[in-house]
Amino acid sequence: MIILEREQSYLMVTQNEHGKIAGEIVQHCKEDYFYDLERSEEVILAVHEHDRGWIELDTSPVWNDQTDKPYSFIDYPESLKITFYKKGLEEVAEMSEYAALLCSLHYSSFIQDAEELAVREFWNEEKQKQEQLSKELGITGNEEKEKTLMYHLDLLKFGDFLSLFISLNEPGNNDNTHPFFENGFPQMFLFATDKPIVAHWENEETVSLSFSPLKSELELRMPYKEVMKDQIEKHGILQAYRDAPVSERKIVFK
Repeated sequence: MIILEREQSYLMVTQNEHGKIAGEIVQHCKEDYFYDLERSEEVILAVHEHDRGWIELDTSPVWNDQTDKPYSFIDYPESLKITFYKKGLEEVAEMSEYAALLCSLHYSSFIQDAEELAVREFWNEEKQKQEQLSKELGITGNEEKEKTLMYHLDLLKFGDFLSLFISLNEPGNNDNTHPFFENGFPQMFLFATDKPIVAHWENEETVSLSFSPLKSELELRMPYKEVMKDQIEKHGILQAYRDAPVSERKIVFK
């Protein structure tokens, strides 16, 4: 779950909806920025589905007694995520091995320094799977294909970060940017002249990018639930979340 805390409520976006938005963003990128057009549909699939392992987890939000807030994707216990990561990767692999390889590389990039045994075992298993898939797909030993794979991974991460930007930051407010984005996006692209891409709210609906791979203006709808804190106190996080209506925000990327 992606959570933006307000004074009296939490705005909660499911990881799967976030993934769909990330996928729409990458799908709207200029064809030139895919390099290998034969893989473009699989790249878009990977971005759309990269968080499908969260689908079941996000149906039942859990309260974090230590922080006195709902667990989000940031602090959810890593060891508990692993089972669902595996499930998600297996489901993506049934759709596309290339997409599964990208998703696996994405997960590995932010758990490789984990110390928990279960997480380390998962990381080691994924490294072996990555090596096997790379060989089967004819990527290993092919410098151009290896370079393209890493570029496609950056596209996935770009869509992921931009979708997170609109979920973790208060719409229209550039004064309290989430720490994830203080120095812009970490992905470095040639089209950005090797400078970090910076996102900026122009108003409560419109986001501009310092450098953009998008082929034109893009309008999206982001589903979310606003869960009131007083309802959580009365009924608990699970019931309060289930009772909260689904709303939508319009987002325009320029």
